[in-house]
Amino acid sequence: MDAMPRANANGIELEYERFGDPGAASLLLIGGLGTQLVSWDEKFCELLAARGYRVIRFDNRDAGLSAWTNVDYTLDDMAADVAGLLDALDVRAAHVVGASMGGFIAQLVALDHRERVLSLTSMISGPNGEDQVPPTPEAQALLVVPPPPTREERIELALRSKRELLGPADPFDDAYERAKATRAIDRAYHPAGFARQLRAILAAPSRLARLRSLDVPALVVHGDADPLVPVDNGRKVAAAIPGARLLEIAGMGHDVPRRVWPQVIAAIDEVARPVTPVW
Repeated sequence: MDAMPRANANGIELEYERFGDPGAASLLLIGGLGTQLVSWDEKFCELLAARGYRVIRFDNRDAGLSAWTNVDYTLDDMAADVAGLLDALDVRAAHVVGASMGGFIAQLVALDHRERVLSLTSMISGPNGEDQVPPTPEAQALLVVPPPPTREERIELALRSKRELLGPADPFDDAYERAKATRAIDRAYHPAGFARQLRAILAAPSRLARLRSLDVPALVVHGDADPLVPVDNGRKVAAAIPGARLLEIAGMGHDVPRRVWPQVIAAIDEVARPVTPVW
């Protein structure tokens, strides 16, 4: 793994890391609402890299160690950040994988910057706007909990959110999740950025009509027990993109848990490999 560098992308600084062979085709991971690059587990990145990809994970604007801002922006702006990061890394095109809000952004990278996308994987995500199926009331309430004042309370809130969003097939692993939450909160804590990203999500129009004309190899991954982005959202996106594959996973909630990594990584590779260039 490289030392953690920063890139000037779309006029802002983005923190990123890369895994795998520098000569391999790039595969870019885009994180969800308020999450940091460390939300993509190192082992998950290494397993993807072992398939023959140069894996990139990064902090979105207003999260982690990337630039924090004091003005609102759109999901299209965040997609332009992705295109700018590829420019900064001298990557002509990449396989683009996004989870939750990252899936919204990944779809927009494919729509707004088609020439930069080799394949698209949208995980636990949806179409936004009037076509978005809303969360359960309990899941929606997690989005508006006031930021706790202490480190310990912040960690506990992160654990509560993770616990409530897991699917029934995935027992809560306190030690694993506590270590991840502690690492993220100690690395950076920025509730104002979370709020701005949430406003960008709520302001985004539906993409379904645009997705129907998308000509990129695509995979949609969703759990059938997702309370935050219910599975019908993933079904709508998969049905809209011509030729898209839908991987619907029983008992999975709003997460991509370790038990499904082999299945998900194999599916990403299956979509990506036929369109991976040799440069």
